[in-house]
Amino acid sequence: MIRISLDLMGGDFGPEVVIPGAAKALERHPGVSFVMFGQQEKCAPILAQYPALRGKSVFHHCEIAVGMDEKPSQALRRGRYKSSMWKAIEAVKAKEADVAVSAGNTGALMAMSLFCLRTMANIERPALAGIWPTLKGESIVLDVGATIGADAQQLLDFAVMGGAMARALFEIERPMVGLLNVGVEEVKGQEEVKEAGRLIREAGLDTINYYGFVEGDDLGRGTVDVVVTEGFTGNVALKTAEGTARQIAEYLRAAMSRTFLARLGYLLAKEAFDRLREKMDPRKVNGAVFLGLNGIVIKSHGGTDAEGFAAAIDVGYDMARNGLTQKIENDLKEYHARHSSSAGPEAA
Repeated sequence: MIRISLDLMGGDFGPEVVIPGAAKALERHPGVSFVMFGQQEKCAPILAQYPALRGKSVFHHCEIAVGMDEKPSQALRRGRYKSSMWKAIEAVKAKEADVAVSAGNTGALMAMSLFCLRTMANIERPALAGIWPTLKGESIVLDVGATIGADAQQLLDFAVMGGAMARALFEIERPMVGLLNVGVEEVKGQEEVKEAGRLIREAGLDTINYYGFVEGDDLGRGTVDVVVTEGFTGNVALKTAEGTARQIAEYLRAAMSRTFLARLGYLLAKEAFDRLREKMDPRKVNGAVFLGLNGIVIKSHGGTDAEGFAAAIDVGYDMARNGLTQKIENDLKEYHARHSSSAGPEAA
């Protein structure tokens, strides 16, 4: 049984979205159970509307809810040990839950996750990994905002962790991993990116298949299973893709309603447009994963609806069911053991 802890107060709408989202997730995964943290007066009336969910949940009252506009330092001072966000993460640390899911403030969630769970051995900074829709299906992109300006060693760590996530989520034995760059030629790009490419090639990891450099248009093509970059570039790429999807949707909506013939054409091609809408629906790929922590924490988009939050729970369920944390630990141990043995004589 997978146990999932929920920050009911996180996101733009709090329990009004989180609880219905959990109910949808329970329909898809009847074997899960939930540990819920939130303010009793706001959560109890909504939870009462979902008796099946209430029967599979344990609720804990928390006075404090972290605001979406709070600075991470402020959230830590005010909400450490007692907020719904902290308690949801702490449940993972205490082994009362296998994964925590929150739609709350990203910076606060990162700070609390780092403080509560700590990073794995040899990991300096965690990465936020997002699921990216492509022409071939889905890929993983990391980092999308957790670590700004990662160095070459951190990019290598991201490649290892992203590969482990791809194995857990997509069940690929050796995921194809690429480094995001301004060109595919080895002489192009920042020194840290070129150095990271050299480190990954020389590491000779059995758990990933290193493709080399990829460019921005490879993100949508699905050229590789995992795209590795630092947080600033990854976050810009993510927000650009989300904005472009909304822009295209608006263009189509305006074009299809402009004339009678256009509306008739839409009706005739409605099935195709419905498939396109579903493919471009950001709710379907909601749920980013903090990688490199001693536990699994899922970040849902703060403005999502119940369907989107259910998708984030789905990601957490898959990560816990397929042993993401153990896969990352094993892959990191393999790399560092090999690196230490090869560097041993020089170090001595």
